[in-house]
Amino acid sequence: MSNNGQSAKRASFSGKIGYVLAVAGSAVGLGNIWRFPYLAAKYGGGIFLLVYLILTVSFGYVLIMSETALGRMTRKSPVGAFQTFGKTKSFKIGGWLNAIIPMLIVPYYSSIGGWVIKYLAEYLKGNVQTVAQDGYFTEFISDSFQVEAWFIVFAILVFCVILAGVENGIERVSKIMMPILVILAVIVAIYSVTRPGAIEGVKYFLIPNPKHFSAMTVVAAMGQMFYSMSLAMGIMITYGSYTKDEVSIVKSVNQIEIFDTGIAILAGMMVVPAVYIFSGEAGTSQSGAGLMFVTLPNVFDSMSGGQIVGTVFFVLVALAALTSSISLMETVVSIMCERFKLKRVTSCLIVIAFSFLLGMVSIFGYSIWSDFTIFKMQMLDFFDFVSNNIMMPVVALMTCILIGFVVKSKYIEDEIELNAKFKSRTLYRIMIKYICPACMVVILLSSLFLSL
Repeated sequence: MSNNGQSAKRASFSGKIGYVLAVAGSAVGLGNIWRFPYLAAKYGGGIFLLVYLILTVSFGYVLIMSETALGRMTRKSPVGAFQTFGKTKSFKIGGWLNAIIPMLIVPYYSSIGGWVIKYLAEYLKGNVQTVAQDGYFTEFISDSFQVEAWFIVFAILVFCVILAGVENGIERVSKIMMPILVILAVIVAIYSVTRPGAIEGVKYFLIPNPKHFSAMTVVAAMGQMFYSMSLAMGIMITYGSYTKDEVSIVKSVNQIEIFDTGIAILAGMMVVPAVYIFSGEAGTSQSGAGLMFVTLPNVFDSMSGGQIVGTVFFVLVALAALTSSISLMETVVSIMCERFKLKRVTSCLIVIAFSFLLGMVSIFGYSIWSDFTIFKMQMLDFFDFVSNNIMMPVVALMTCILIGFVVKSKYIEDEIELNAKFKSRTLYRIMIKYICPACMVVILLSSLFLSL
């Protein structure tokens, strides 16, 4: 049921490798390198990892299959894909939510990306002790002008890739960045777990302890699954629309899940043992920003060869930030080009301008607006909460309803099976129609109840 008439007009990846690496680059972004380790550390280590893996191979698998197939079937952006089948107002809103989510995420991702570039520059200059000083990070993010400058540097890098297009930009960069990212992740993880005293951190991260389980473990793991696998934010539909018919969705998704989960575990092995060495289990309660920009610089400062390790680590994080931001921005650009008939360069400039303005709101939340909070959250944290804990579960729920009851799962199953046997058809049908929607409602309500 692929729309081959439109596929000729729409840009595409050159083949399976380009698609897999581009999607893996999106998935293996800040969500894995930055977000996963601190959530794993905060919500129970091994028990969080176990819950995350269960959700990934069940809900994650169903959703990534569904979104990719929906994109390839329609050859349209998320807004167009939803409107192709969902003619009611609610589904049109669901399609546009796929555009709003990345528009909310891109600005604060770019802010964090700017922080990463700044720290990388400091490590390259050898300022290992400087960035480890008490109050350095707080002083830095309170300087709106400096943070905005690094934000612009990061945004320009993303802009250049998006402007080059799907095959010459996103795919080419992914083919270069992803192998480098994997090699660096392996090197840092090996270094981290072989430090004296790291074994306790490894045990905490890998061995499930039921005593550490709570409702927030499931809520946090589900939210992380959306981020890690780039689900419910339009990315998989967009990249699916760039995928050629001869590419096997079954084999590609299997490889993406292995890639994504492997990097998430490597990220945990990089960060959790290092933090454990420095501050024991008490250090695992640090928030994401505190863990990466305060605790880890102290860890690197205490190591022999800390400058090298810190430089390699922040190169790794910078690559992750770029790959994830590229996919988020491409989703919005794709929608603007399709819905408003704009040129790619015009769409890119509009997205950059909007990201800059909304990014200023995130940045000012740590400086001149530091006293202003929403539900006791700074602006950046609030944007993260709204996109991750509210909008993504809503989009995932609407996607399940669209496919299970409007499009009908058979058409998605047939699309998935174009190039390879889809052995899980019956289980997929049950999951997409009944289990996933019910669980999305529970997760959404639990998230709201526990977080607000």
